[in-house]
Amino acid sequence: MNMKKWIAAAIACSALALGACGGQSGGSASTSAGADKVYRVATNAEFAPFESMNASNQIEGFDIDLLNAMSKAGNFKVEYKHQPWDSIFPALTNGDVDILLSAITITDERKQTMDFTNPYFEITQVILVQKGKNINSVEDLKKAQKVGVVTGQTGDFAASKILGSNSPKIARFESLPLVIKELENGGLDAVISDSAVVGNYVKNNGDKGFSMVAVPDFEVENYGMAVRKGDTATLNMLNDALAKVRENGEYEKIQSKYFAK
Repeated sequence: MNMKKWIAAAIACSALALGACGGQSGGSASTSAGADKVYRVATNAEFAPFESMNASNQIEGFDIDLLNAMSKAGNFKVEYKHQPWDSIFPALTNGDVDILLSAITITDERKQTMDFTNPYFEITQVILVQKGKNINSVEDLKKAQKVGVVTGQTGDFAASKILGSNSPKIARFESLPLVIKELENGGLDAVISDSAVVGNYVKNNGDKGFSMVAVPDFEVENYGMAVRKGDTATLNMLNDALAKVRENGEYEKIQSKYFAK
């Protein structure tokens, strides 16, 4: 090969290499990189119907189906790890996991330490009321003896705003199943939690006589998937994949599966 031909070939090879590696902040390049990496996803699988453990000890739920569909559409791989709610945020910060997926409400406070995808589900806080208790408003909550919440969730934030963060009326628990069990046992007058989760509980436990009370004082919230602060490659990959499953109809199918009207 003469010198001119060799230089032309070298330039062509360099262009191909740059084309394969360039633009990683964009969606297509991120998903290509994602195909060779398994993204570690932390979730607290105690929040049905978004994430819970089935009889085979496998994590399932709306969030899981959604991210699985996203990984297929975006050509990346994920693996899930169930762990306590209060441990998932340090796990992300410490680099033990890459993504948090656990019905996490996007808040200004959380955005200071992590980045969120575009919203993927809208909820409000509601009150799960014990049978025989007349609690229909925030003013009624103030008169209750004990109100249960999950520590660090937005139900906890709502109760703290209404009753005061150090109020002895607030009973904090590590998970939703624990706080609901205490309500069932009569140790609480009410529980504050996310509307879709409380609605799912009432729907599947009609024999217990509990009811869900919506009050206008609670603001609309949005769930998002979280990544480490500044991890724009993973964030763009997830946002691109979320857009794809909304466009191709998969999101609607998954939503209908868990929240059929």
